[in-house]
Amino acid sequence: MKSFGGVQALREVDFQIAAGEIVGLVGPNGSGKSTLLACLSRDMAFEGGSVEFNGRDIAKLRTMQVARSGMSRTFQNVRLFPELTVWENALLGRQWKGVGLRGLVRPADAATKQRASDLIDLMEIPHLTHQYAGNISGGQMRLVELVMAMMSNPSLVLLDEATSGVNPTLIESLKHYVKVLNQEEGVAFIIVEHNIGFIFSIADRIVVLHDGQLLANGTPEEISENQEVIDAYLGA
Repeated sequence: MKSFGGVQALREVDFQIAAGEIVGLVGPNGSGKSTLLACLSRDMAFEGGSVEFNGRDIAKLRTMQVARSGMSRTFQNVRLFPELTVWENALLGRQWKGVGLRGLVRPADAATKQRASDLIDLMEIPHLTHQYAGNISGGQMRLVELVMAMMSNPSLVLLDEATSGVNPTLIESLKHYVKVLNQEEGVAFIIVEHNIGFIFSIADRIVVLHDGQLLANGTPEEISENQEVIDAYLGA
């Protein structure tokens, strides 16, 4: 349960995600999607309920502790360091591995550098390695964000509005990269997205929120035929 000034932003939201599953999280503006991601990752405190991750209740953990346990995320508004290069931003993702900010002043070890290089190659952006993050396109920034999220070798990644500001070609590329990470590394994803076509084409299951509550939970086929979802969100 999460409230803001007495307004219930989330209540009675209960669902599970299996290892290696891709779950789409959709709903109208203000339905609580980004708030839910913030609560799951402990970027935001909540008043009631629990969050169990890998068999452990993480409701009272700090954000860094949750990240070290295997959960990472991206944000609705891109969070990169524009004055640093793509390579330097990628290496900053290692802070979630437990090195902490103090450890970031030390040179990255060979394994960390190799991980960053492999992820940059996977996203097909090696040509951007030495460019400043503030000089690349919005879509390319989203790819760098995903690189950073993957630097800690997470088992679950939360993507918030991953296709926002991304051109159609890069959206297809992003879909491909998510699928590769899911299939080859077994990473599970919870994806908040307004691009319904993207969600229906990638998700194993879709969770629908409405007014801070769980409206529906099912396969893309089940959601597309759910009259409550059609009335509240998808339209006629």
